[in-house]
Amino acid sequence: MALNYFVKAIQQTGAAIAFYTSLPIPSAFNLDFQNVARLAPIVGLILGFILSLMDWGLQSLAVPIMTRSALVVVLWIALTGGLHLDGAMDTADGLAVQNPERRLEVMADSAAGAFGVMSAAAILLLKVAALSDLGTPYRWLALLGAAGWSRWGQQVAIAAYPYLKPTGKGAFHKVALPSLWHTGPSLVLLLILTLVPLISPQPLWPFLITLAIGGSTIALLSGAWFNHKLGGHTGDTYGAVVEWTEALLLCLLTLVS
Repeated sequence: MALNYFVKAIQQTGAAIAFYTSLPIPSAFNLDFQNVARLAPIVGLILGFILSLMDWGLQSLAVPIMTRSALVVVLWIALTGGLHLDGAMDTADGLAVQNPERRLEVMADSAAGAFGVMSAAAILLLKVAALSDLGTPYRWLALLGAAGWSRWGQQVAIAAYPYLKPTGKGAFHKVALPSLWHTGPSLVLLLILTLVPLISPQPLWPFLITLAIGGSTIALLSGAWFNHKLGGHTGDTYGAVVEWTEALLLCLLTLVS
């Protein structure tokens, strides 16, 4: 029984990694994608860990902090295959349309519009600038926290708000997270991982507390804002929640680093 549970957990984690990232997953895995949304924050933490290792390696090579930050952000895009950034771009194009009835139609168009390009440029610029302003002791915590809290925000958006395209690719997420109670395990995990380092030297305390409070708050507000503008969510807005939460949380953290 325990072995079966372990194998199932590995398969579900592998499915979540395959769905949300471009990381290779062995073809022998029997992937079950139905519940991948429940594991999104864990995937975020895995991505944050990889980005932290990359950042540490570049620091060891004495790469200047601005270049280092830009390379980390480029890797960030590569690891996700641009999945969330594409959603943020489509969302921006849709919100730019004055007629609310046409917004979903515009968002479904694969061609990037001017507002989508500007949105992507703003997100990437904010991430690179914020990371460049973060001191070395804080960068790994910021990368883990931004990648984790942003995907908890995605979970909340899935659970709390209606899905606007019943036949869309993200519709099955709603089945995996039918209520906010199902976002609780991820919330507890992120709070533990964020606040446990409080046993570390006292100068880190303001940063860690800001990471926990700021991460959860920005994650909640971003999902609520897109719901206010559209009356619900789509797969594209889930990606927008992730990208804007990451960018804004990194910017907030510069105030206490």
